[in-house]
Amino acid sequence: MNQFMGDYSIQLLRELTEAHSVPGYEDEVRTLFRTHLDGCGEFGSDRNGSVYCRGDVSETGPNVLVAGHMDEIGFRVQSINSQGFLTFVPVGGWWGHNLLAQRVVVKSSSGEKIPGVVASKPPHFLGKAERGKVQELDAMFIDVSASSAEEVASWGVRVGDPIAPDASFVPARKEGRFIAKSFDNRVGMGGAIEIGKKMLGKTQNTLTVAGTVQEEVGLRGSKTLAYVLRPDVAIVLEGPPADDTPGFDLSTSQGVLGKGVQIRLHDPSAIMNPRLAEMTIALAEAENIPHQVTVRRSGGTDAGGFHLSGPGVPSIVLGVPARYIHSHNGIIDIADYQAMVELGAKLVEHLTAERFSELIQYI
Repeated sequence: MNQFMGDYSIQLLRELTEAHSVPGYEDEVRTLFRTHLDGCGEFGSDRNGSVYCRGDVSETGPNVLVAGHMDEIGFRVQSINSQGFLTFVPVGGWWGHNLLAQRVVVKSSSGEKIPGVVASKPPHFLGKAERGKVQELDAMFIDVSASSAEEVASWGVRVGDPIAPDASFVPARKEGRFIAKSFDNRVGMGGAIEIGKKMLGKTQNTLTVAGTVQEEVGLRGSKTLAYVLRPDVAIVLEGPPADDTPGFDLSTSQGVLGKGVQIRLHDPSAIMNPRLAEMTIALAEAENIPHQVTVRRSGGTDAGGFHLSGPGVPSIVLGVPARYIHSHNGIIDIADYQAMVELGAKLVEHLTAERFSELIQYI
């Protein structure tokens, strides 16, 4: 990938990862999707807020969908006590170890962003047994530095307001690596945008690139978007967890930073179409695109919703391994992201009517 596109990728990921877009409140990422793809195709959405951009309609080629999910894990305000402290409910999968003393941003109904910190009863006031335990989220609260519920209300904060982690996008010391929140799944959204800019209006098939809502709470957006778009093939772009840090058997790692795009064959949400998987791996090999073939025991992606829609949709997941997802600070290698974009674009181009028919003929 040339230097211009490399610089564009970095700036795009900066904008996406720093956006405030938790499940149900994906507006900021949706705006970026629309802005970056302006002029590339026809925009639309489903009734839950998943958004898409569709290129020219082919009379013979399959409907190919390239999708990431717009949401990141976050919280919502559950209550505000008389002293102005907020209790919260998680939206998506959080682990208590990752949360205490981290900064967050509460987004009020007017759009104002209120900084806060996740806190709990200080360890100085806990017994020895309590100090040795992971704090439950129910025992935590958010301190927005207010003195009363009335003061919080004067800032426009209400019960139900969305809360996102507060973390900036920064380059790591090692060239090509970056630290940020929400790589799950802003790398997927970046990939969908870049593939759209490169491929919309230039394929033999009907290409649609999209961003789904509420993936982190049950793959919800994929189900409604599939109903609207009725894709023939789905290419899901993701930010899956890396497994190349201490505590793993590195000889069997399938998500190593710098080793290329992940091609996922299996997880509890979906068994990927074996023929599409073989096609994708063969294409990566033919094009010399660095890649890692992956089978997962846990987790899930929007492929779980797409592949069960209509008469069935052959699906594949391409991922950028990210360390420490579902926390305030993840790490990726931009080379893996660029490999995902390259393979995704090649696969879109490769999916002609004839090749698509080979994926679905069983008798």
